[in-house]
Amino acid sequence: MKTDLRIALVKRGRKITLMVDGRPCPAYEGETVHAVLAAAGIRTLRTTRKTGEPRGIFCGMGICYDCLVTINDIPDQRACMTLAQDGMQVETRERRQP
Repeated sequence: MKTDLRIALVKRGRKITLMVDGRPCPAYEGETVHAVLAAAGIRTLRTTRKTGEPRGIFCGMGICYDCLVTINDIPDQRACMTLAQDGMQVETRERRQP
C-alpha cells in the first residue's frame, strides 16, 4: 500500500518531519499541515460535539474551521492555513476523544 499520497515529480522544499498524534510524519517545507495529513492518508481530524460526525478538510481556505487541530499544545489551529515546520507537534481531536 502506498503510504505517501503526494503527486510525483513536483518540486518540493526541504524534507522535514512532524509528529502527528505521537508518530513521525514526513513533510516538505512549504506544505500546509493539512497537506501533510492528507498525504499521510489522515482524513478525519475531529468529530462534531453533538453527533460525533467526522470532520476533516472542507473549504481548504480557512473559512469553515472543520480542520481544527492542536499544534504545539495550542488548540483550535486551522490545519489548512498553517505551514508545516520541522519538529511541529500536531494532535488531531480524533486521538483525544475518549
